[in-house]
Amino acid sequence: MVQLFLQVPAECGSVNTVVVEGRRSLFHNVESIIKSLTKSAGRYEARLWLCATVSLVHSLSDCGQRDLFLDLLERKNSRRDVAARLLRMIFDKKPRMVGSILARKGHILEDFFRGNPNRIMQWFGHFAVTGESTHRKGAKALSQFAFVNRDRCWEELEWKGKHGQSPAVVATKPHYFRDLDVLETVENFLEYVPDFWSSDELANSIKDGEILQIDEEYFVDQFLYLMYEENSKDAWHVVEDFLMDEQFSSLCQHLLIHLDEERLLGFLNSLGKLINPTMQCKELTFPCCWLEVLLSGHYDHISLDDLVFLNCVIAKGRQLWRLMNDEEQHEEWGQMEELLKGGNHLTDADHFALMKELVETELPGVLKWVGIQSWIIFCELSKECKSGDSCESFFSHNKIEFHKADDYSLVRNYGFSISHMPDIDVEDLTRSSHKRRKRNRRKRHRYESDEDKFDELLELGSSDGKNGVESQRGSWRLSTDGFSASWDIMHSGIAERCMRSRTTLFSWDAEG
Repeated sequence: MVQLFLQVPAECGSVNTVVVEGRRSLFHNVESIIKSLTKSAGRYEARLWLCATVSLVHSLSDCGQRDLFLDLLERKNSRRDVAARLLRMIFDKKPRMVGSILARKGHILEDFFRGNPNRIMQWFGHFAVTGESTHRKGAKALSQFAFVNRDRCWEELEWKGKHGQSPAVVATKPHYFRDLDVLETVENFLEYVPDFWSSDELANSIKDGEILQIDEEYFVDQFLYLMYEENSKDAWHVVEDFLMDEQFSSLCQHLLIHLDEERLLGFLNSLGKLINPTMQCKELTFPCCWLEVLLSGHYDHISLDDLVFLNCVIAKGRQLWRLMNDEEQHEEWGQMEELLKGGNHLTDADHFALMKELVETELPGVLKWVGIQSWIIFCELSKECKSGDSCESFFSHNKIEFHKADDYSLVRNYGFSISHMPDIDVEDLTRSSHKRRKRNRRKRHRYESDEDKFDELLELGSSDGKNGVESQRGSWRLSTDGFSASWDIMHSGIAERCMRSRTTLFSWDAEG
């Protein structure tokens, strides 16, 4: 659909330079409108889309991933947002890694409990009742330490009754610890039993990391201090191990959204130095391959604005279409509609001349112009292909060969027809779509979702034709890769794939 003409057309003909220049001008104007939108009202969404694409990068080693995020943690201002967010991830996913450090930091634990009755009761107030065999959490540590060191600290235990309990009695009846005044006892230990806070008994109760749940923010602050003020090797080792083990996509999704633009661009520059695109990536096997190839070769002279723009037209065309159609962007969409109305149609000779000129530029320029070209077609498809007749008319007008398919299987928005979706029951799929419709009636997002459109088309595809909708159904095989590419009304309705063939869309580096 986006013709690159890697070989000269058989009947090239003469080139209309005026038409070619008009097309080039159209590209520039479309770029200007989109950049204006993504620098102002749509900046937040556009940056989120870029972060989502970055999270798909796969040609990065574990060590490279660790070094990349360590570099980010060392950047100015990263302590309060990136590092704090990363620690929360570690607390949530790997609490034992943190607990093993806390277990050896008695002064942190003392400060945590001193003067805070709520924390004391949450951790030390779990003594066994009748029928239970063991105490839990800090209560277990307190009882064990008291028995082992009864000659030195038993008198520091405060009891609620008229008299205290002896070690011998409590040893045979552990539930008597229920009569302990926990608050007074722990305060005594804070004042008079310093050995308890560095004891093995307390450390064993802390090392699973469950204590982090009592006040996560307190421990985040403490670990930030260990990392940035004390430069604790133990704390940094925990961070490094987590960065090696955690999925790159998860780290990006949690951390990149907090970055200002200077740090985000610095992160992408560092990423470009570390990634080594594989042959699969150079063949554009994965959705983010264009970004990996671009960053690996041009990280040092490409701006964040350009990366945001390229991501919009190449990877997030549908989202950009929705954003531009939003009522808040009425002015930009009006300008875009006027441009597209006046879009001139190029002959094969004109198109070949334009593409030949574009592919002789540097990679960022090629990506930009081919991306704009594909997004313009995306817009045309979204507007023009609303029925079977309009689809066939569009194919014929653009000289796209097609064969009508024997069935009318609708294609899901990620490219598989329902009849070929593995391990999915159509009845279950229909039932789930009804549930979504009921939920969406109660709450509507300002952008109509793919699921909404899929629900409508699913109903269309299951109709028996009695209500006159049969004529709206259509399914074809296209010539983009030997008549094996599926196309139907759903593709044209949301223009998900925009009829692009991954084997030709960005293949300018092929011989010839």
